[in-house]
Amino acid sequence: MSKGRVLITERIHPVLRAKLENYGFDCTHIIETSQNEVLSLIAEYDGLVVRSGIKGNKSLMDAGERLKFIARAGSGMDLIDLVYAKEKGIVCLNSPEGNKDAVAEQAIGMLLSLLHHIARSDRQLRDGKWSRLENRGTELGGKTVGIIGYGNTGSAFAMRLLSFGVRILAYDKYRSDFGNYLIEEVDLEHLKQEADVISFHIPLNEETRHIIDAPFLKGLQQQPLLLNTSRGGIMNTVDVLWALNEGYLSGAGLDVFENERWDTLSESELGVIKGLQAHGRVVMTPHTAGVTFESFEKVGAILADKIIAWHSESEAETES
Repeated sequence: MSKGRVLITERIHPVLRAKLENYGFDCTHIIETSQNEVLSLIAEYDGLVVRSGIKGNKSLMDAGERLKFIARAGSGMDLIDLVYAKEKGIVCLNSPEGNKDAVAEQAIGMLLSLLHHIARSDRQLRDGKWSRLENRGTELGGKTVGIIGYGNTGSAFAMRLLSFGVRILAYDKYRSDFGNYLIEEVDLEHLKQEADVISFHIPLNEETRHIIDAPFLKGLQQQPLLLNTSRGGIMNTVDVLWALNEGYLSGAGLDVFENERWDTLSESELGVIKGLQAHGRVVMTPHTAGVTFESFEKVGAILADKIIAWHSESEAETES
């Protein structure tokens, strides 16, 4: 007997479909699709799996008369209207555990690239310029690293930092009592006063949008390096460029941006991006921190297990 019909959208590892079908779901996987197409089909399905291109908004949920769950392959839930989903009784699931290692590794890589001028040296050598002393590096050992958001990726980043002999400060508005003899749990102001590096690992929502702004950046005391591998919307990019130029930041590693469709950048947005590109102490990547061959499979497998666990629990409650 079928457990229900599930529509899987976008590029998600086939392990997800295999696990769900083995459990008893009937699955349809449409890789190349659009919001309108999903909207026209969703009434026929009990579950929906998305990645980052389909929005779980009010219109979609209203059209999904049978919809019982929306599952996000990955971490960010900002494309799903969680409040309305709760009102409709639609369960929302995600799998941030699947790409936490990938994000943590890239954050380490960006940090080392900034400290040792790896990207800049590479560009200079490709242009035929040999500049050894200008690219003298700074060792990570002995520095104080502040982590804002101590969930899956924040804690994975911390674990990788430990071998470098750094002091780790961590702040999380929604968690407490996670500190130990290796990780100092501190308040935000303490972190801003003492950190040589500040790395963000928080979701994007109305509370965190533009949390990195001029007032925040002016309050930094150590001219830290800034790392953002979470969501572009948590930073005001204009203010970040300003802080770099004014010396409030000594550098930045950015994997995410406010507008990630660079073919649609306005003149003002393009000006800011060009400013970042020209800055010698900025390393940028196109939202690839969580995208590895390993995380692609882990994200799908973990999400499938969560869907199955939720459904099994629901069935058990119904039977009892």
